[in-house]
Amino acid sequence: MSAATNSPGGATSRFAETLIDLLDRVQYRRVSPDDQFDPVYALRYAAYRREDFIPINSQQITRDDYDNADNCYCYGVYVDDVLVSSIRFHNVTAANPTSPSRTIWPEILGGILNGGATYIDPSRFTADRDASLAFPALPYLTLRIVIMAIKYFEATYCLSSVRPEHAPFYKRVFGSTQLAGEGYWGELNFPVCLYATYVPVTYPIFMRRFPFFESTAEERESLFGPAGQLARAITPTARMAQRLKLIEAGGAATA
Repeated sequence: MSAATNSPGGATSRFAETLIDLLDRVQYRRVSPDDQFDPVYALRYAAYRREDFIPINSQQITRDDYDNADNCYCYGVYVDDVLVSSIRFHNVTAANPTSPSRTIWPEILGGILNGGATYIDPSRFTADRDASLAFPALPYLTLRIVIMAIKYFEATYCLSSVRPEHAPFYKRVFGSTQLAGEGYWGELNFPVCLYATYVPVTYPIFMRRFPFFESTAEERESLFGPAGQLARAITPTARMAQRLKLIEAGGAATA
């Protein structure tokens, strides 16, 4: 990715335009913790087994105790009603500190909470292989859930506990900086490093660069509110407003 600036009123980025158009076909569906066989868990298993990251199990699902936490929000991303990717996050506060990443780096993340800050801790980001090939922008569509959560929960930080080879993406897109070196978590047999973005500083920057991360208050409430389970990615009216904003700004992200 790189940032490109066009002249005011000029042609917008094809990448950003494609993503904004694709949002009309996207649904985000929250997984109920009571449904232990939601398709998201099978998608996780298939994605991890594809790279031999986890052992074989007879149920062919990947689920853990963190999926049952009160502050856990897990979602499937559907394009044309087909599950293409999934992600979960924990909204972590001093009052509710359950956090997969805190299991690996308790002192660092405990210190953040003790200092009065909060953070969003995404994990279990997995995708269907064919969908990844068909939709190169799938990481953005999936991570858009996390961006909406940052706004809704007014988080101070957003973490990225990621494989070292994936770190450049998070540094480039979100301005993330490294907080800790490699660690291992759960049954996964690959290392992850801890990165974080300081939301008060970086949020306006990446939102300006990537306008398809925008959302409406209604969309965020439908996903994260008490009754939230299902949401279209964005309403047509909001999508058109985003297109106008993009054109007026005269710039956007490019692939």
